[in-house]
Amino acid sequence: MWTTLDPDGRRVVLTWSRWNHIRHKHPDLGIARGALLGIVAAPDKRIPGREDGEEWFYRRGVGPSAWIKVVVHFERDRGVIATAFPRRAFP
Repeated sequence: MWTTLDPDGRRVVLTWSRWNHIRHKHPDLGIARGALLGIVAAPDKRIPGREDGEEWFYRRGVGPSAWIKVVVHFERDRGVIATAFPRRAFP
């Protein structure tokens, strides 16, 4: 398990199972774990997700597409990275 802090100081974790999910389901992502955690720590954009407690973190220019999107599920002051994938455009 790896951790980082989001811009609000909340602890966010990337578990081994979620990292394996990202690597196998989105092999085109092509970025390292540290870069993925860095997107959460210092995103270019951040917006609420579709579900309660979900946030989407974006960084431009670090992967194979224009944007990388990282989905984090928060419960209280702790978040878990659910998935990440490349995006051609910011929504």
